[in-house]
Amino acid sequence: MGLLMSFMGKGLPTTQMLSLVMGTLYSKFMEKEIQSFDDFHAAILDMFNTINAALPGKHYDVPPPNKVQEIFVKWEGARESEKKKLFVDFMKTSVSMSKFDDSALITGLVTPPAAMAAKRAGESLPQLSIIKVIPDVIFVPSATVLALITAKLSKKMFLGNVAS
Repeated sequence: MGLLMSFMGKGLPTTQMLSLVMGTLYSKFMEKEIQSFDDFHAAILDMFNTINAALPGKHYDVPPPNKVQEIFVKWEGARESEKKKLFVDFMKTSVSMSKFDDSALITGLVTPPAAMAAKRAGESLPQLSIIKVIPDVIFVPSATVLALITAKLSKKMFLGNVAS
């Protein structure tokens, strides 16, 4: 009963934790000198970088610049007492977990065998005989990373989701 009574009037423990996290984020955010949208956007990016570094395994996507611009206009015109509420509401509504897409998974699985096959085929061609010098231990991971970057960038460019 004592545990139940200790939370009475303060909300659930998850509510208290969320309030504590948001309060800490806001105080960290307000430590930065914000004079323009660029300062505001840099502070938001720094905050997401800190969050993603602190939480292993969970990564959060930064909201698009147009949403950050909208909240900056509201935040800049608000009184000091309303700024924290605007910030917390913005964080609650626009923060989303980063999702691992299927194209990256398929590319990561298919590329190593394809890289080995391409290397073996290239070794028999006189024009590509220089490929024999590159060890498999370097060639396969390099080809895989390059393929993953290409897949990710081409998907973003195709969908038009490239952040400015």
